[in-house]
Amino acid sequence: MDLDDIAARLGVPVEEVDRVHRLAGDQPSAPLPARADAPALLDRLAVRPDDAAEIMAGWPDHDSTLWTPELRWLLDRSIALVRADLGGHEWLSPGPALPRDRGPAWRHLYVYAYLALVDVVRKYHRDHGVTDGVSWVTLADLGRNLAIDRRMNREGWSVMQSWLTLHARGGVYELGRLQHHRGETAISLHIPESGPMDPEAIDASLEQAREFFPRHFPDERYTAFACGSWLLDPQLQEYLPENSNIVRFQRRFELEPYEEPEGLDADVEVLRFVFRSLSTPLDQLPRRTALQRAVIDHLKAGRHWQWRSGRFPI
Repeated sequence: MDLDDIAARLGVPVEEVDRVHRLAGDQPSAPLPARADAPALLDRLAVRPDDAAEIMAGWPDHDSTLWTPELRWLLDRSIALVRADLGGHEWLSPGPALPRDRGPAWRHLYVYAYLALVDVVRKYHRDHGVTDGVSWVTLADLGRNLAIDRRMNREGWSVMQSWLTLHARGGVYELGRLQHHRGETAISLHIPESGPMDPEAIDASLEQAREFFPRHFPDERYTAFACGSWLLDPQLQEYLPENSNIVRFQRRFELEPYEEPEGLDADVEVLRFVFRSLSTPLDQLPRRTALQRAVIDHLKAGRHWQWRSGRFPI
């Protein structure tokens, strides 16, 4: 198919289709699991029943009328694009954001790509001696992100579709309370929505990582843990008690000098993670927790949150 025609039929810029074409090249794709095996796999990946039902309804069977030639091309090439960077740890977009209101094939195209890569990345894990337990709990971030996207009225997926390519390439591992993201000289820390940030749970996760990476990636040398997040904004200390889990997490890090991040709005990211909504007016947001009250009061005062980066030695 002609790339201009594909872009027009998908309703996306031709530059984004050309990017997929260039990055995927003639690299091999990977098959989806059999439809009969899909429900058990979705359950293993912690996909909720309502999301699983949608995914099954849009399954890319060879005779499905939901799957137009341009959608099948994008699915195949998106899988190839991500697979070509197996072992990579940079953020990677699997393809253009699609108009997700056009049905389950459009809404979940990159979920199908993820499912096709499960066996690929699990072999990568096995080749590096990663246990099944770590492998599955890491890959089950799919279900968590789908549930969050549903809570956000489908506003969250544009970020999540790129985030999940890290899991599908072996770039991120969930070890206890934290997700640990391979890098150059530092392991980046991510905090999934899975409960309180108790210092003891954080300590245990860091200790796991100190053993995990030398064992499974002995050729990589890490000297620090790093994090980039609104959670490291010192302004939070104006609102939260000194013994709060967030403040205690902040104090682990030596912050880098503040620089306005390009292409990232910290106010938007705070609303995304604290309230899981990007469109609710401030006056209608809940004020149940100290953090929620802090976010709202800070923004209503005309102030802005900062995305801060920091690190501490391993």
